[in-house]
Amino acid sequence: MDQPEERKRSRYMEWAKTCSSARFNLATSGLTSVPMAEFPLRVEELEITGGGYGYGPLLERIARHTGAPVECIVTAEGTSMANHLAMAALLSPGDEVLIEHPTYGLLLDVAHYLGTRVRQIARSFENNFDISLPEMEQAITPATRLVVLTNLHNPSGALIPLEAMRTIVEMAQRVGARVLVDEVYLEMLFDSAPPSAFSLGDTFVVTSSLTKTYGLSGLRCGWILAEPKLTRRIWRLNDLFAATAAHPAERMSVMVFDRLGQFRERARGLLMTNRAVLDSFLDSRNDLPCFRPPAGSVVFPCLPDGEPEAFFKLLREKYETSVVPGEFFEMPRHFRLGIGGETAALQAALERLGAALDDFGKW
Repeated sequence: MDQPEERKRSRYMEWAKTCSSARFNLATSGLTSVPMAEFPLRVEELEITGGGYGYGPLLERIARHTGAPVECIVTAEGTSMANHLAMAALLSPGDEVLIEHPTYGLLLDVAHYLGTRVRQIARSFENNFDISLPEMEQAITPATRLVVLTNLHNPSGALIPLEAMRTIVEMAQRVGARVLVDEVYLEMLFDSAPPSAFSLGDTFVVTSSLTKTYGLSGLRCGWILAEPKLTRRIWRLNDLFAATAAHPAERMSVMVFDRLGQFRERARGLLMTNRAVLDSFLDSRNDLPCFRPPAGSVVFPCLPDGEPEAFFKLLREKYETSVVPGEFFEMPRHFRLGIGGETAALQAALERLGAALDDFGKW
């Protein structure tokens, strides 16, 4: 990432848009998309053009959903844009940012694009991808301006408990740093979900969306939770990027929030069924070490033997199956596997993955 042109691209997103599709797709991290037949669309409620800093009814629905005051909310085009805006508002070129390792590639890409100095804190496979609080305390220095975490962790699905978040925020406050937490997967804990990190005070900035848990990526309904002074800065920064949101999507998102229970139950049922399918598969594979998170739609298994690139090539070309190579999370021996698809498709894809592992083991 030393060359300026390399700071203006995302290798992961290029791969996702051009190489992730396959007949048997395990590379998708969210839930399968909601079909139009299940969407509560009433065309007469749509308007083409809106404007201003946020659409009032949508801000009110997000406020009810998150428990945050309206003045603490900024809407954004998905969690990815929410993360970009939050980081751009909080960081300047040369600032030090501390990011977990492994992490979602776009978070690193944005940090490099902004010209920051990136340091990383390990979340190791051997430690079930937990955050080591003593290591975090050593990693946060007086130069740290921002700590960036995902919860549930992307790519492993590991949960950072609320008590650990309290300790992390105390560390950050001692040096005047903020903590950005991408919580886009957290609602996949459903009734067991802890409160948002935003409930712990203004040091936290939180991002999320309707994308992953609810299978509504196409609406691009994301948001940032932050203290009001910061949200005002972010709204005005967004004038340089998206400027004005697509108003039909804003109005459709309001319709979703008014019926969110049905989408939540759809997600809960699908993930419960699919997690049982995944557990059965992993139980049958002694050759695929994998931390099993408490919830979520992704896991991050490890290939203990052989050349990873050769395995991914075999999996795609012979078995028509895709996973996300671990190189995009800076852990090339791992791969991210998504379980948010239709159950029959997941079963078929896991069978192909198992066959590829058997085949690869003979090399």
